[in-house]
Amino acid sequence: MSVELLAPAGDLSKLKIAILYGANAVFIGGQKFSLRSRASNFTLEDIKEGCDFAHKHNAKIHVTCNILPHEDDLEGLKEYLLELEQCGVDAIICASMVVIDYVLKYTKMECHVSTQESTLNQKMVDFFTDLGVDRVVLGRELSIAQAKKIKENSKVEIEMFIHGGMCVSYSGRCMLSNNMTNRDANRGGCAHSCRWNYDLIVNDDKINPDGQYFQMSSKDLCSIRDFKAILNSKVDSLKIEGRMKSIHYIATVVKCYRMMIDEFDETGDIKDYDYYENFLSKAENRLTSHGFLRGMTTTTEQLYNSRSENPTQDFVGIVLDYDDNTQMAKVEVRNFFLPHSKLEVFGPNLADTIINIEECYNEDLEVIDACRHPKDIVFFKTSVKLSQYDMIRWVK
Repeated sequence: MSVELLAPAGDLSKLKIAILYGANAVFIGGQKFSLRSRASNFTLEDIKEGCDFAHKHNAKIHVTCNILPHEDDLEGLKEYLLELEQCGVDAIICASMVVIDYVLKYTKMECHVSTQESTLNQKMVDFFTDLGVDRVVLGRELSIAQAKKIKENSKVEIEMFIHGGMCVSYSGRCMLSNNMTNRDANRGGCAHSCRWNYDLIVNDDKINPDGQYFQMSSKDLCSIRDFKAILNSKVDSLKIEGRMKSIHYIATVVKCYRMMIDEFDETGDIKDYDYYENFLSKAENRLTSHGFLRGMTTTTEQLYNSRSENPTQDFVGIVLDYDDNTQMAKVEVRNFFLPHSKLEVFGPNLADTIINIEECYNEDLEVIDACRHPKDIVFFKTSVKLSQYDMIRWVK
């Protein structure tokens, strides 16, 4: 393996999708000691099942224990870490020196230093190396050239972010949510206050036009155009952010970067960036930029006066089964689609493929005039051999 592709997962189904679509490792949050508390749906039973699934597919599971704990938050930490180890967890992602100390002292799991530590220079990497950690996740304020130099001089694994949300605050250590909503971003409660709409008030006068607002957030990170340079930096792990994203988003983003890594491994080059950008555009997304990858950011990497969400309803279904004899696909509906439509299918082992479907049937094999309701089970015939976990979407 040339480099680890590390993907997010907010629940067990997303974990499995991430691995099947090409992730070498998945990071998740348990129900304790994790940021992104709304995305931390993994019970210990789920974590055990996720570890078993990952190891069966030669992948690893990293668990975030990355809160910055107050005194009361430390209760049960040692016991929880030992439970995670018993589940088969491969690594713990830590933001607090206390958690780092506990992982190193009481477990044999790998200890990864979170980006929340704002590691931006060699001396910090060396400091954590001397403590005995296995990996340092660099802060997102570094350029590719800076990350490359750190990697060249490090004795531990180096990880960097390549895609997903960029916190407007320094390495995610934000107090805005806490101040405005009493939800502590550093203890798992971020309200994303930077993405709200605001009026600009000067001397008690609102100067932004009615109906127009400004934000103070960053565009999401997308490294496609810089990906060859990232791979040439020889960092050990490339991280996608987005534990609260959909299975379609995770499948699309993971497969995109998986294809790029594989192309680079096979040829030493990446030829068609337009293809990968188009592939990635089929997932719901916010506006993106290269972030700090090319150096200090400018105003073009920030969001000031527009909402940037790009929700789509292109993802219409996921394949549950396919009968080779009857050529009938069993599909779970995710968004509205019609019989007699042209659709696109892609999967872990299937490149983008156009299919033309005719009649659709319900579970009683009765002809239906539309596939309307999410989670409904429908059937249609196609000569293209589909597989479980393939994704179906409208053709763009």
